[in-house]
Amino acid sequence: MILESRAYARAALLGNPSDGYHGKTISLNVKNFGAHILLYQTPELSLEPQEQDSNQFKNIYQLQEQLNLTGYHGGIPLLKASIKKFLEYCQAHGITLANKNFTIRYGSNIPRQIGLAGSSAIVIATLRALMQFYEVSIPLETLPNIALSAELDELGINAGLQDRVIQTYEGCVYMDFDKQMLLEKKHGYYEPLELSLLPPLYIAYKTELGKVSGKVLNDIRTRYEKGDVQVISTLDKIAGLADAGKKAILDQDYDALHQLMDQNADFRKDIMHVSDSNLELLEVARRCGASANFTGSGGSVIGMYHGDDMLNMLVKEMRKINARVIKPVLL
Repeated sequence: MILESRAYARAALLGNPSDGYHGKTISLNVKNFGAHILLYQTPELSLEPQEQDSNQFKNIYQLQEQLNLTGYHGGIPLLKASIKKFLEYCQAHGITLANKNFTIRYGSNIPRQIGLAGSSAIVIATLRALMQFYEVSIPLETLPNIALSAELDELGINAGLQDRVIQTYEGCVYMDFDKQMLLEKKHGYYEPLELSLLPPLYIAYKTELGKVSGKVLNDIRTRYEKGDVQVISTLDKIAGLADAGKKAILDQDYDALHQLMDQNADFRKDIMHVSDSNLELLEVARRCGASANFTGSGGSVIGMYHGDDMLNMLVKEMRKINARVIKPVLL
């Protein structure tokens, strides 16, 4: 029997990047893009490499392009780390796994390194496949922790729980990563929000802006741990936008939501270097009358638009800066 599992791209609506600093966020699952895992029983345990795992290239320029898009490691380390953390969870909870092996293969059409959580999607999809194969049940609130540990502890990728929470719960989720709650319950407060309450949204992205998000966020981490007052106070403000955004969504106050999304991006600029090409995404969207906030570490923005004319204008103007516009599929 061939088992198949999936996890979808993530777009942070509000609160990012405060999730890694005991903040609050609202995120969406974007089903336009996803990672999938195929797993089937075989005599030996085998991980099948994909194109991005290859060490053979046509020339030096292809090697450069590959590294810019996927970094130095490809997807195999994500599979290995996920399998290791799954086994450790089972061992810690006295779960004996059936004596059987498997072959695992991954694939993804999530544009890499533009803030849509492609790496964590592979991890979540892998954990889901392993749960099916070994008939192990892991609580929803616990699965994001295992996924985060695979990337943070095993691979040294600086990340927070947000991506793994939304890819586990799916839909639209408000998250509060209160420090005391995380210490006591080992998870945050996660509240699904009705998708029907959301306004029309768009996502615009530039694939050439690909970067490793952990590297982008490392400077904030260093300054935060040193007690940088500006970083700490700005992250608190960003977290507060998620609370205000939750109320705006529940009240369907889209004017307020529009302003909050713009504020999130502006606060982010106060503590992070934002490249001219990334700023261009914000500026074009706002000139069209739409709101714009970064979906993640950079390379893509999400925002509200008002009517088909504005959406058409966004498509036209974004095309001029080599950016693609999509309507996120949420259901």
